[in-house]
Amino acid sequence: MRGELMLKETDVAENQSQKSSIIDRIWSGLASIKLAVIVFALISLTSIVGTLLEQNGDPEKNLKVIAKFVGTSAAPKVFAMLDGLGFTDMYHAWWFVALLYLFAANLIVCSLERLPNIWKLVRQPIQALPADRVSAMPVRREVLLKSDRDSAASAVQAALRSGGFQPAQAETDGMVQFYAEKGRYSRLGVYMTHLSIIIILVGAIVGMKYGFNAHLNLLEGTTSAVAYFGEGKEIPLGFELRCDDFSVDFYDTSDTPKSYKSWLTVLENGTPVAIDGKTTTEIEVNRPLRHKGVTFYQSSYGYAPNRDSLFKFVLTGRNGQKESVSLKFGDAFTIPGTTVQGVVADFSPAIAVDQSNRLFTYAESMNNPAVFVEFSEQGKPKYKQWILKRYPETWAFPDGTVEFQDLWGSQYTGLQVRKDPGVGIVYAGCLLMSIGLYIAFFTSHARVWVLLREERGTTRVMIAGSSSKNRVAFEGNIERLTQAMSAKEAV
Repeated sequence: MRGELMLKETDVAENQSQKSSIIDRIWSGLASIKLAVIVFALISLTSIVGTLLEQNGDPEKNLKVIAKFVGTSAAPKVFAMLDGLGFTDMYHAWWFVALLYLFAANLIVCSLERLPNIWKLVRQPIQALPADRVSAMPVRREVLLKSDRDSAASAVQAALRSGGFQPAQAETDGMVQFYAEKGRYSRLGVYMTHLSIIIILVGAIVGMKYGFNAHLNLLEGTTSAVAYFGEGKEIPLGFELRCDDFSVDFYDTSDTPKSYKSWLTVLENGTPVAIDGKTTTEIEVNRPLRHKGVTFYQSSYGYAPNRDSLFKFVLTGRNGQKESVSLKFGDAFTIPGTTVQGVVADFSPAIAVDQSNRLFTYAESMNNPAVFVEFSEQGKPKYKQWILKRYPETWAFPDGTVEFQDLWGSQYTGLQVRKDPGVGIVYAGCLLMSIGLYIAFFTSHARVWVLLREERGTTRVMIAGSSSKNRVAFEGNIERLTQAMSAKEAV
């Protein structure tokens, strides 16, 4: 019976030892600098691929990007492989999130492994040292002051204070000793940087888990309560967004857009919401709309004609009378002060003239919109003409002017819809990183000891010390302190 108990106790001890050994190996692996380098390299390399590929974007665009590197024939296979591995939605891929968690775990374990010793140095105040230890320090200087010990002590104290030290005094081996330190907490700069990286990773993970990066094509006059992610997945906004109008301006004699703007209204329970004092917000590139943590960026636009689109004209009679009208295809208008009527008979989103002097539509977007209007008076045809929005010389007629302003309801605004609840956490991490990097690179923990020994009416002063980093700069500081002691004595 006793033998069985001893065997059981031995088995339990062996199991505990094996568990302890496994935990130690895991801990040792996570504390490895080599692991940190490998994981960081993997995150960097995969992020490059994720930056080159448009995330949740048009496959055709990504195929063109890949074709630049591997050629047109190999691009589809490479795209299929990258898509299968999750590179087209990389920041939500399980393996990328796992890399972030592993990197965070590595930083935490590395910090916990080394922090106790550093914390002990930070918490332990500087103390007086035996003279032989001071004289054995690699960074030291000596100077002979032509004054007694008390006067020399005053000069030493003044010099140390001018260097940012607050010296304490002690008697060691029959000599006066001053000792001081500054920048004690600079040793924590690297751990502050580690913490900031972890905070940034937490912010990134919060953004990936609870945020989204979607898109929304919103036709003029329409409203949507959802945005779209990936292959048509709907994401509720928590409110409605209406596109009241869209406009694009082009450079003269060019189809290059100069600017494009959207006028948007946020609706809650059918009621417009005032943003910055206005219910309708004008947005353009680099000037987004923000509401309840959701940001709408102007990213694209397009043309989608429909039966509800309205032709907008400004009519001016020969007597100067003006009138704005909106009408559908086939509807008639009357030039003010006349009985002349016009009917929209045709439309082109982008009209041009070929070499045979024939008109043709050269694009499916509203680069150069034009309407063909047939005019009549008292039922008799009078004249007909193409009216181009971008060319005022086509607006003039014998009975007045007809300015074609827009085909409202036929253009959509392409919006990038982004919500990132982790962005505040990331900003806090970046601020902490800036502070941590400054402390880590530009400050140091400096400690000095000064021995004063009286010699026949003079005082021999030895100053020695150590610094946690940048020995060359510290040696320069010791040299300046030595010179300051001589200068203080002269005063």
